[in-house]
Amino acid sequence: MLSIAERHKLILEYLNKDGFVTVENISKTLDVTSVTIRKDLRYLEKKGLVYRTHGSASPVSPHISERNVLEKEKINIEEKKRIGTAAANLIEENDSIIINSGSTICEFAKNIAPKSSLTVVTSSVTATLILSEAERINLLLLGGNFRKSSMSVIGNYSMSFLSNITCSKCFIGVDGVDLESGITTSNIEEAELNKLMMSVSLRTIVLCDSSKFRKKGFAKICGIDKVDIIVTDKGISDSMKSLLKEKGIELIIV
Repeated sequence: MLSIAERHKLILEYLNKDGFVTVENISKTLDVTSVTIRKDLRYLEKKGLVYRTHGSASPVSPHISERNVLEKEKINIEEKKRIGTAAANLIEENDSIIINSGSTICEFAKNIAPKSSLTVVTSSVTATLILSEAERINLLLLGGNFRKSSMSVIGNYSMSFLSNITCSKCFIGVDGVDLESGITTSNIEEAELNKLMMSVSLRTIVLCDSSKFRKKGFAKICGIDKVDIIVTDKGISDSMKSLLKEKGIELIIV
């Protein structure tokens, strides 16, 4: 039987490898009761080594605070560029797409070069500027209240316009992707707008670097079951890949 110190060491090793552990899985792996594992996790939390949630634990708090888009642009730059390139390859002939705002979405916008007519509806002022000189693009910038931190528009005017259209694909950048909490962002009004964007689109494609997995923003956009495709980088853990595929989500890893 493993000693307490050995259990703690193994729990931390699993956390380091997968980014999270569940009480159920770790109790089976270590062949001890769930009560014992919960005690172990409480001890490790008091030591500042883990962050406990419902039935699981992660190395750090999954909750994220709002950050300015200019700050986000400086994080995981190469990963976002690869994600943007791969996502642009999903655009098909005569598509009509909706894109929201964010640093990864802007990398996506830089790579949009349609060979035929393309309609792009967006809430992002930055993406609009990027696409403004592109050929063969019918570009529609939503109206509404300007939100400086995300360089985008939100509010009833944006929602009203979206309620009268239908698009083939929605490309959406998010702050967090979690199996329990779904996909999230930091602002309630943006979450509501993004939710409507998805509802008027036939397919939803999430663009996020691997640091967004197991993270939770303040405002929920939707459950993970509403997502069709996730485009991310090679930093995604094997366990997360398996769990997402079990949910029927297609993964594009770059």
